[in-house]
Amino acid sequence: MSITIEAVKAALGTVIDPNTGKDLVAGKSVKNIQLDGADVAFDIELGYPAKSQLDGIRKAAIAAVRRVDGAGNVSVNAYSKIVAHAAQRGVKLMSNVKNIIAVASGKGGVGKSTTAVNLALALAAEGAQVGILDADIYGPSQPMMMGISGRPETVDGKTMEPMENHGLQVSSIGFMIDPDEPMVWRGPIVTQALQQLLDQTNWRDLDYLIVDMPPGTGDIQLTLSQKVPVTGAVIVTTPQDIALLDARKGLKMFEKVGIPILGIVENMSTHVCSNCGHAEAIFGTGGGEKMCAEYGVDFLGGLPLTMSIREQADSGRPTVVADPDGAVATIYKEIARKIAVKVAEKAKDMSSKFPSIVIKND
Repeated sequence: MSITIEAVKAALGTVIDPNTGKDLVAGKSVKNIQLDGADVAFDIELGYPAKSQLDGIRKAAIAAVRRVDGAGNVSVNAYSKIVAHAAQRGVKLMSNVKNIIAVASGKGGVGKSTTAVNLALALAAEGAQVGILDADIYGPSQPMMMGISGRPETVDGKTMEPMENHGLQVSSIGFMIDPDEPMVWRGPIVTQALQQLLDQTNWRDLDYLIVDMPPGTGDIQLTLSQKVPVTGAVIVTTPQDIALLDARKGLKMFEKVGIPILGIVENMSTHVCSNCGHAEAIFGTGGGEKMCAEYGVDFLGGLPLTMSIREQADSGRPTVVADPDGAVATIYKEIARKIAVKVAEKAKDMSSKFPSIVIKND
């Protein structure tokens, strides 16, 4: 009995991508099925960075096809292909950045910057080209967290090269001022500075640009929503009622300006005593999940309150690079993967497919 393409598709329809929850056929991941006698070859294309996931998915696909009657050798090429996705209406995408993800919070002190840098590092660890833009003009923290000092270089006197460390491209106002210098600027100057950091940094073909937002819902957030093509936003909160109150404001702001919420990250969920191992919910429990249920958004994950997260960020080696195989880094990687999958499921940017219409007067 000779094997058919339909039989191969049916077999691959039983293989579930553990990250999307869809089978490989329904998820449109199977490409270029080719038969050569009994031998089968095909590609598996994932829309999210998945260096650590590809081998397992590939092996599951090979095993499924081998069970088909008449199947001979099975060869599979599995890879990730990250494309640009649509942003809010009326805002043009950037040519050198495919997807922009804003990491925001309603209030300060909830660990937003630490979350942003670790999520960026987690996406890079899975094989994506990632940058981080420090949009907190008044309190830039990414230079310290990323362990970068010095000034950015400029080749043409108009644009600047991103600073780099741990495989990330980084831009921050913190690279251009002394660490002790206060930013005594009014709103219009701050928003102009953000626009310049975004547009005048020579980002090199980024799959994702993570924007570490300042806390609150002020000028910078408004500028971002009106002028920057944001693919989606991640809200960081703690389980504490007062933090959730402010996180709700941030969520509603993004909803008002048409930026999709990719999900909520709950920071400082529990504290585990380093001496006895006792777990205690210092800031309360279940707040993030309750907020997700209330607004119909995804709960991306919860992170513990541990000294190591703070120490590693302060030393310029955030958790994902300092302890890549540890329990906390694993949580960051799972959250980052969920975000990337959510982005992959969004509508693709089709602007490049449409011809530009030029009207000429003869």
